[in-house]
Amino acid sequence: MSAKSQRLARIEGEMQRVLSMLVSREVRDPRVGNITLTSVTVAPDMSSARVFFVPFGDKHTPEEVGEGLNRASGFLRGEVGRALALRHAPKLEFVYDQQIEHADRLTRLIDGAVKSDRKPD
Repeated sequence: MSAKSQRLARIEGEMQRVLSMLVSREVRDPRVGNITLTSVTVAPDMSSARVFFVPFGDKHTPEEVGEGLNRASGFLRGEVGRALALRHAPKLEFVYDQQIEHADRLTRLIDGAVKSDRKPD
């Protein structure tokens, strides 16, 4: 791993930690309830960052939660820039992480196939 990619990985980890804390403590938007930030991917030029999230509870749809997070992105960008002492904080884009949903669906399909194989003919 090159020094530049190590730095980027370190920044991504720190951004995830700082954003998790900020979202839980500072974001007052009612659409943004309990969420988990699953990962952060920063562009190589540090101009933008994709923040992947998973909401808990069925109070709001993932789209509504994303709208709430994107509305707070300017505030969060400034706070992340200050916390990480970045000269230029990346523009934040919040994206619903569907990997857990896909994994759950695959697990159900596999379980169904195993059950049907076990049934006597």
